[in-house]
Amino acid sequence: MPTIQDVAKKAGVAPMTVSRVINNSGYASPEARQRVQAAVAELGYLTNTLARGLRIKRSNTLALVLSDITNPFFTTVARGVEDAASQAGYTVIFGNTDESEEKESRYLNQILQKQVDGILLVPVGESDRMVQRIRSFGTPLVVLDRKVPGELVDTVRCDSEDGAYQLTRLLLELGHRQLALLAGPHGVSVVADREAGFRRALAEFGGRPPMVYFGPFTQETGEALARTALAVQPRPTALVAANNFLAIGAFKALHDVGLEVPDDVALVGFDDLPVGLLTDPFLTAAIQPAYEMGHRAAELLIARLSEPAPSQPREIVLPVQIVIRRSSGVKLS
Repeated sequence: MPTIQDVAKKAGVAPMTVSRVINNSGYASPEARQRVQAAVAELGYLTNTLARGLRIKRSNTLALVLSDITNPFFTTVARGVEDAASQAGYTVIFGNTDESEEKESRYLNQILQKQVDGILLVPVGESDRMVQRIRSFGTPLVVLDRKVPGELVDTVRCDSEDGAYQLTRLLLELGHRQLALLAGPHGVSVVADREAGFRRALAEFGGRPPMVYFGPFTQETGEALARTALAVQPRPTALVAANNFLAIGAFKALHDVGLEVPDDVALVGFDDLPVGLLTDPFLTAAIQPAYEMGHRAAELLIARLSEPAPSQPREIVLPVQIVIRRSSGVKLS
């Protein structure tokens, strides 16, 4: 069985350099790191590093459980997680819950049985049940994108309330007073935050009672909710969509009934649209730093794994950026 000395000789480096590369500790030049990794693969030393991982009860594996990997927002979050994990010598396994508590429970039970080193979770709903279960196994956890009421847990999210407030205020400043929010599903913290920001802006301007409609974060729901809102008299002059899929559905509903955006109805939303789905006029949106969210969450989790004694949980709240395009009705130069 090859030894660390065999790897060092094959790579033309010192044994300490091999140790640094294998354990991802200390400095090694990119060239030396590449030679060591090639020698490890050629000699089959990977078997030894796996055995060492089992002895110290480390798998160098993290789990990322998302609500909808088909959403470009979460795809970008996942890329941020994977990049940070890879840089630290970890691999990432993925799960997708589709906002289903049953799927969330099944995925997490399987993940916990695999004894991953840590978990990054976009929780379904507001229940703390799964967070408590993960903690009962002693597995480090970082919650992404959402909040878990009543639980002190590491969290990395964006300021959804402020994003919705800014979007709504923009529409109000443009003269709209009949606004509707396509909010997303009940029991999700980002939905509650975005509803709160929407209502706060309306209250400040003394507009008409807010119209808020709930449903899953899907294009089909966005279309259905927009049609429901448009049936109200007087008709809303502006729609706020709580995520990108809802915005796509709303745009389709408006188009199908012959209404132009923004001439007849303004439309704004959260998160940008992928290039293949961009519409004209382009969407005014509250853009969340999805990649940074994933990257920082993974960094926080990995830092927890090396702490001799856990410190107090951290909550990292990232700002959103309002990108103004034609869909809001702003006259752009």
